[in-house]
Amino acid sequence: MKPGHIHVSSACRPINELLSQIGDKWTSLIITRLSSGPMRFNVLKRNVEGISQKMLTSTLKALERDGFVERTVFPTVPPGVEYALTPFGRELSAPLMALTRFALENSGRVDEARAAYDRKQVETATELQRASS
Repeated sequence: MKPGHIHVSSACRPINELLSQIGDKWTSLIITRLSSGPMRFNVLKRNVEGISQKMLTSTLKALERDGFVERTVFPTVPPGVEYALTPFGRELSAPLMALTRFALENSGRVDEARAAYDRKQVETATELQRASS
């Protein structure tokens, strides 16, 4: 390796780790839900359809560790816990919201492209069967 050059895999590792975290289904849903304001754990769980309590807990811990979410415990009985985006998390919410809008606006186009691809695969398989008969 030439002096001054960084090995690509070691340079990409932090990028891959971060993209893996923020590209996760649950992370993107949690970040977009929290972009509207702080939420208590159970409210957040109701707003993230399909997430288990265990997955919500582990994802929130990972987001807190990475600095995207802050956890506030209120001295009540039982203790109340609220989650909110940090300034860093709000920075992340903007591109995630843009991706969410893109997905909602273009889901029909993706469905059409998939259907066309599937039709073409069936046609190709049918043609190959005819040709081999």
